[in-house]
Amino acid sequence: MVSNKNILIAQGGGPTNVINQSLVGIIQQEKKYKSKIFGSVNGVNGIINNRFISLNKFSENDLKIIANTPGAALGSTRDKPDGEYCKEILKILQNKKIAKFYYIGGNDSSDSLRIISKYADDIKYKLQCIHIPKTIDNDLVCNDHTPGFGSAAKYVAQLFSGINYDVKSLPGVYLGIVMGRHAGFLTASSALLKRKNDDGPNLIYIPESPFEMNVFLNQIKNVFNKYGRCVIAISEGIQDKHKKLISQKIVKESEYDAHGNIQLSGTGSLGDYLSGEIKEKLNLPRVRADTLGYPQRCFLGSTSEIDQKEAFQIGMFAAKYSNKSNSSFSAGILERKKFTNPYNISFIANSLEDVAGKTKVMPQSFYNLKKSFITSSFINYALPLIGKKIIKTKSII
Repeated sequence: MVSNKNILIAQGGGPTNVINQSLVGIIQQEKKYKSKIFGSVNGVNGIINNRFISLNKFSENDLKIIANTPGAALGSTRDKPDGEYCKEILKILQNKKIAKFYYIGGNDSSDSLRIISKYADDIKYKLQCIHIPKTIDNDLVCNDHTPGFGSAAKYVAQLFSGINYDVKSLPGVYLGIVMGRHAGFLTASSALLKRKNDDGPNLIYIPESPFEMNVFLNQIKNVFNKYGRCVIAISEGIQDKHKKLISQKIVKESEYDAHGNIQLSGTGSLGDYLSGEIKEKLNLPRVRADTLGYPQRCFLGSTSEIDQKEAFQIGMFAAKYSNKSNSSFSAGILERKKFTNPYNISFIANSLEDVAGKTKVMPQSFYNLKKSFITSSFINYALPLIGKKIIKTKSII
């Protein structure tokens, strides 16, 4: 079915290793419909600043390379549209006769799109708003998992597997502060390549379970006494029993973006604070802390082939579905009822209202609170997502 429509694609929020797979999936499918395809540079910010580029001009070879490139190829933004911002967006989109607006992003981007869609409805502008999910945090509701998570999980899993051998060589205590905001999926992924009981990570701390310093220190002491070393994965979003972020308690002033999100691990202060407590209270040797940071979402060597495939497919799915329906929606990955072989997924169209601005957290069945460690259910859930292209390792001692 040929549509000949003017369409717009934009990217918002933190980029991922596979965000451009979804971009290219949309472009390739819309080309089949003879659509005139525009890209907005730097998300919704590019719209109000009239920064548009034609995406029809790129060859198949160009698109293949773009798809395999990390970072948002169109540029991104943290802008959150308010009423006046939306009115300006819609005025510009109407002038360009845009019929479909694809926004590739996470929680905040989906909420921005919901707001734009509502304002379009209010002025009787027939604009189809389509959200394409992406986030390394894996915290979008109505989704089994989110494109971008698999590659980030692979990075974290491989990093902790490597750290395990390093700390075995020169025993000490290692803390890795992992992204994920208020969801523990990415931190939990640190154990996906763990093979033996004494392998690291030995302890995992996630936002979904209250963080208690005394418990934290006692568990480290017990592991160190047992193995002579300890490797720990800690979420940037850990919080106390009153749901107060630990990172907020240790800094004088916190930074926030336009959506009200607090900057969590970017400064390295959480790792410094926790390693300082271990040194002071336990007097253990070689205590080191790293804040993993941006490499989690852009390291070329950690791209999951499964993540790539699904990110591309969900872009194509969204374009196909939008050509059959005039409604706005959020494309998603249907939740698996069982985590069994063979691994298989399907796509679904969710309502924007059901997804926008909401946060999914790790279910209790994925985490053992007493042991501060993940369960086999999480392994069965997440392991297929990192793909099979993993370097095999073996220790002599």
